[in-house]
Amino acid sequence: MTTKLPLSRLLIMAAAVVFSGLTLAAPAAAAPTGACPDVQVVFARGTGEPAGIGRVGQSFVDALRPLASGKSIDVYAVNYPATRDFLRAAEGANDASLFVQNMAATCPDTSIVLGGYSQGAAVIDAIAVAQTPTLGFTQPMPATVADHVAAVAVFGNPSIRLLGGPLTALSPLYGSKTIDLCNGADPVCSNGNDVAAHSLYGESGLTTQAAQFVAGRLAGAAPITTLSGRG
Repeated sequence: MTTKLPLSRLLIMAAAVVFSGLTLAAPAAAAPTGACPDVQVVFARGTGEPAGIGRVGQSFVDALRPLASGKSIDVYAVNYPATRDFLRAAEGANDASLFVQNMAATCPDTSIVLGGYSQGAAVIDAIAVAQTPTLGFTQPMPATVADHVAAVAVFGNPSIRLLGGPLTALSPLYGSKTIDLCNGADPVCSNGNDVAAHSLYGESGLTTQAAQFVAGRLAGAAPITTLSGRG
């Protein structure tokens, strides 16, 4: 599959297979400091998780902080319903896009990290792939914003199974700076049937793997394009 697929198909197909019922407690996202941070994480939670960045997002951020070489890290939780009304994922894409564009404009030296889990991964797919408005997504990001995004980390991404490949292959601007991880036979992102695997990204070590990848990107390491965590 290629990036020529319309965003409408991406959002509907990707989000429609995301499992609900993952109502797992999660700490709230860190509040903005008011000053430009060294690193700004923008994370979209999965279906059914309470407002914030969710369990997977928190596990990822917790793993990243000690690896970031003393850099200050702020966290923004993408504001969207994350319900089974999957078309409303476009609200998350709009919110994430506007936040990232504003951050790039007001804090041009800040390294932005995009992340998402499950339906939240589909939100990140949208802003990384779409070039024109469609199906409620009205805020595609200018190509120049990609220069401010240091890394992308997505987990349990439906596009791997439904669109035939990970975000690394779908996005010319962001693919080379992306890690797209699927936990074993997680049915959301693979042809497997291990439903429990979809909720075990922290426990499986994949959030740590993603944090190591992102830390390398933040330190100026060469882009890694292989996908070592897929099932």
